[in-house]
Amino acid sequence: MPIPEPIPAGPVLLRRPVPEDADAITRACADPEIARFLPEIPAPCSRGDALEWITSISPADWAAGGASFVIAERATGEPLGTIRLGPPDRAGNREAGYWLAPWARGRGYATTALRALAERAFAAGAPRVWLHAEVENIPSQLVAHRAGFRLEGVLRGAQRARDGSRRDVAAFARLATDPGDPVRPYLPFLPGGYPGGELTDGVVRLTPLTAADTAAYHELMSLPDVVRHHLPPEPPTRAESAERCRYAGHRWLSGERADLAIRDAASGAFAGHIELTAIVPALGEAMVGYCVHPAFRGRGFATRALRLLVGWAFRDTPIARIVAGTDPANTPSHRVLERAGFTREGVARGLLPGPDGARHDDLRWARLR
Repeated sequence: MPIPEPIPAGPVLLRRPVPEDADAITRACADPEIARFLPEIPAPCSRGDALEWITSISPADWAAGGASFVIAERATGEPLGTIRLGPPDRAGNREAGYWLAPWARGRGYATTALRALAERAFAAGAPRVWLHAEVENIPSQLVAHRAGFRLEGVLRGAQRARDGSRRDVAAFARLATDPGDPVRPYLPFLPGGYPGGELTDGVVRLTPLTAADTAAYHELMSLPDVVRHHLPPEPPTRAESAERCRYAGHRWLSGERADLAIRDAASGAFAGHIELTAIVPALGEAMVGYCVHPAFRGRGFATRALRLLVGWAFRDTPIARIVAGTDPANTPSHRVLERAGFTREGVARGLLPGPDGARHDDLRWARLR
């Protein structure tokens, strides 16, 4: 069954593109984020490219059983972006894709359009609508969550980037039988969103780890005294450090872990790393880990960072219990945990693999909400 159109959806209208949309589409596609995450769109995108999509590519999509819409402001008809539903595959499933102009973002238009288009697809007989978003494209992943799409995993190297490299993508889908309620992240982003959110006490700042932190993060995690207390007790490769930083937003949004940079509030310099990991929603439990660069040690940065992170977790997430593990001989880390309100719970014998191949005891700590 073809998709009926146009589709009214709250403040927007999904309609077929017309030549008069070319100037707005050209202006929108000059956005660096569109060029970065949508390599199929020409960069730079000329008015001729926009007209080709309007008069040739979009009609061919409709003729093949797909549906290519302009997302237009309902009151004025102004183009705000585009959204597409691919032709049914052999199993009847359909792929969705979308983008919004920079001036239209932050108002829920893409979520509204995706939800409306998915509902029309289900009404037309589609059992499943799926979409891919590059792992660093957090806004697109947020749209999927808010439109009721569930994260199903990461497909490695599934997308070809503009420079010819391969990129990992997060895979989302919604079934016709799903309720379509927004998928609320277990770990909300910091106040201010991602990546601009932060926690601060005026001395240290905690900000989400990003790809821009790769060099500083890799240097820190390669220090011998950091490696000795890390799991596993070996330095990361540069590629592993780059992946940790690139994936940080996606893994935070998926509820897997929260990675943050500890920064000197005065200078903004990278001073360390702190994380919430080993998250068990059924228990409301997470584990904390931290390390500070030698240039910033002895100034209370670890204690301050830990207090900030624990305060946020107990205030803004369902986590009710945060645990930590330390080498019984790591007295400085014990002092940090004590000052941050953690209590010793006991020793797990032989839990930790050491760099010497032997097994080491783990002194366990916890703090409750």
